[in-house]
Amino acid sequence: MLKSRTELLFSIGFRPFYLGAAVFATLAVPAWFAAYAGWMPLEPVLPGYLWHAHEMLFGFAPAVIVGFLFTAARTWTGLATPSGPALAALFGLWLGARVLMITGPAGPAIAADLLVLPLGAAALAVPLWRSRNWRNAFVVPLLLLLAGLAAAHHGAYRGWVGVQWLTRSTTTALDLLALLMAVIGGRVIPAFSANAIAGLSPRHWPALEIAALGVLGAIVLLDASGAATALPGAAARALFVSAALIHLLRLWGWQPWRTRSNRLLMVLPLGYLWLPVHLLLRGLLDAPGGSMPPPAVHALGVGAMATLMLAMMTRSALGHTGRALMAGPAETVIFIAITLAALARVAGPLLLPQAQVVWVGTSAALWTLAFALFAARYAPIVAGPRVTEP
Repeated sequence: MLKSRTELLFSIGFRPFYLGAAVFATLAVPAWFAAYAGWMPLEPVLPGYLWHAHEMLFGFAPAVIVGFLFTAARTWTGLATPSGPALAALFGLWLGARVLMITGPAGPAIAADLLVLPLGAAALAVPLWRSRNWRNAFVVPLLLLLAGLAAAHHGAYRGWVGVQWLTRSTTTALDLLALLMAVIGGRVIPAFSANAIAGLSPRHWPALEIAALGVLGAIVLLDASGAATALPGAAARALFVSAALIHLLRLWGWQPWRTRSNRLLMVLPLGYLWLPVHLLLRGLLDAPGGSMPPPAVHALGVGAMATLMLAMMTRSALGHTGRALMAGPAETVIFIAITLAALARVAGPLLLPQAQVVWVGTSAALWTLAFALFAARYAPIVAGPRVTEP
């Protein structure tokens, strides 16, 4: 029996959430840049600069993560994750939160915003618990921690918790996302590489794996507790530079240069490379008040996070709809655009700081191109049947 496009769209998590995240990313960043450049006001529920940070970390990123996890958990557990009306309701809540965060009023906006991640965590906890899949159970507390940090961000702005949580919540959320990328990236990048490239045998050193995840976990704890601000400058630099070297060595063990003939594969280690760049910049650059230096923020947010998300979104959307895992012209432009967006946002202001607005605008335009092209290219894919279906 043929399914309608609506039924197909809400048949599995990646379909609505990948498309919704891409459309939101296409609209939100230009809106923020217009406010940043002084072209229009943006201060409904949060001031423009806080809205931008909040919506990237607690709006855009969770949509991709929930879509990915709802899809992956079916493979991990062999059990169902939300689909049909339940998936549509959660997606509608996420979408409503994004709209309300722009239009207000604040109360409903905050309530909707803070419900999405706990509901997503609960929906994942059921199949993980029933299948006793403890290896992947960490995603449940991680989503709940992100929800708590989103609440702290709202609370700090409204005076419900200490003002230090305006910075601490976003810094810790970035740390958690870095840890998630390191865990998932450490599983899929070497595995996909070995499966696709004949003779490629990624190297794994158990001690290095422990150190790579352990140092990121330590950074999460230091930032969440506020202890990071108390570290002597030399100790902080040693921590972040060491972490960067550990992750560079980890990436080198996966032999990423051997993926250069496969663009859909090559973009994964390319995205991961931004993680040690982020750590290195955080160690070498100063920032006031315990905040993260802007180049380090965007090396992680635009470089690592957006690149890896687009890489996994394209790959899983193609694979789960029965299509060949191959990058065509559209995917190539998407990957080039997001890489150039990261370079413009990170390197541009460091090399020519007097042109800050130009670099930010260039990065925003390239980001918008990447996500708009993904939305246009993949809308018919995520709302359509598998290619093997009638």
